[in-house]
Amino acid sequence: MRTIAIVSQKGGAGKTTLAVNLATEAARSSVSLIVDTDPQATASRWGQWRGGGDPEVVDCGAPTLLAGKLAKAADLGAEVAVIDTPPHADAMARQAAQLADLLLIPCRPRAFDLAAIEATAELVRSSRKPAFVVFNAGPPRAPHIYRDAANLIGGEFGLEIAPVVLPERAAFHHSVAAGLTATEHGLEGKAAGEIRELWAWTCGQLGMSTGAQAVPA
Repeated sequence: MRTIAIVSQKGGAGKTTLAVNLATEAARSSVSLIVDTDPQATASRWGQWRGGGDPEVVDCGAPTLLAGKLAKAADLGAEVAVIDTPPHADAMARQAAQLADLLLIPCRPRAFDLAAIEATAELVRSSRKPAFVVFNAGPPRAPHIYRDAANLIGGEFGLEIAPVVLPERAAFHHSVAAGLTATEHGLEGKAAGEIRELWAWTCGQLGMSTGAQAVPA
């Protein structure tokens, strides 16, 4: 089983949105689940709105339980686990980082968000796991903003940047409220295409086949 931890020590960074979209894209070709470790239980609430089905959302309230939850999921045949971590909870975030194969750090390309990434960078360094910042919720047509943000994060914090950006898209907001994802909301929309591209890249980092299916005409 491959495990992805979505980490950020800043609230409102878009962790849950990234987690549910990636896990659902993974579920198109693999057995996947979301492990909700955030006391706010946002991913679990999304699962309730969804009314069940894949991916399953499993809650985990304590860092000491996380390894066992992942081991049980693997024993039951799960192939991909996406951990949605809480902000400002070092013990849980650190445990998730230690157990994951890949860390993804959602970050808005804005001054306060960029400044707040220092704590996450320290967590990533201590885990010694592959980690990438995923820019999200920024302007759709402002490449210079993402370029400047990437230069700052790479230069000041030494973090690598994922090559796929998830700009602000209405599809992310509309889909979540219905227990869906951007891909399910509109298979041919821009947000859906960006999620598919990010998942394909993520599979490459994990040494997995995407199992991609053709988009219906």
